[in-house]
Amino acid sequence: EALLAHRCHRRATAMLDLPFLPFCALLGSLGLLCMAMVATWCQHWRGGFSLDGSTRTFNWHPVLMVTGLVVLYGAAALVYRIPRSWSGPKLPWKLLHGGLALGAFILSVLGLVAVFRFHDSQGTPNMYSLHSWMGLATVLLFSCQVGAVPALPAPPAPLRALYKPIHVFFGSTILMLAVASSLSGINEKLFFSLKNGTMQYKLLPAEAVFANTLGLLILLFGMLVLGALARPSWKRPEANSLDSRQ
Repeated sequence: EALLAHRCHRRATAMLDLPFLPFCALLGSLGLLCMAMVATWCQHWRGGFSLDGSTRTFNWHPVLMVTGLVVLYGAAALVYRIPRSWSGPKLPWKLLHGGLALGAFILSVLGLVAVFRFHDSQGTPNMYSLHSWMGLATVLLFSCQVGAVPALPAPPAPLRALYKPIHVFFGSTILMLAVASSLSGINEKLFFSLKNGTMQYKLLPAEAVFANTLGLLILLFGMLVLGALARPSWKRPEANSLDSRQ
């Protein structure tokens, strides 16, 4: 019975061991869908985009945050899981990882600028909600990751080896915080926008269905990225391991 159970476990594991590149294609399509949906939500239901300090200025906030802190950040996290990055020079992959992370950071800062400008122009207090606290904490942690620059080859090898697990841990933490902030932001925006609208949130109008679906897709994206980061067979072999030498 023990042998039979072991064989069944191995077969189940083999079935779940999906190829990495098809997984990336699926994840990339999901990320593009999230970006398209948040832009469609803001354009179709929330009035579009502007820089005049109105609600249309606020609409840049969810688009930039989802694009930067969720999609681009998730892509940056998975760069070292690409099998082609396991051999040959490491510097191009470091530059790609750093470039994606830097792009995500710039978009997240612009997203904060958009929401602060909207609040200031409307006389709305800043940083009073749980969503705003989580969002700011996410960006601050992200700025620490970017400021540390652990991917560059300049620091001594022992220092990089010491910081690597810290970098990986906070990388996953930042992604979880980004997803949680996105979900709370979507919910908060729906409550504020539909509270006095033609159809209340509790009656589940089309906008609520669309935005709630967007939230579920963002959650699925984050779960898939974290699942890929945790899969042992997709981790980059250590420099002195047998897999790396092969």
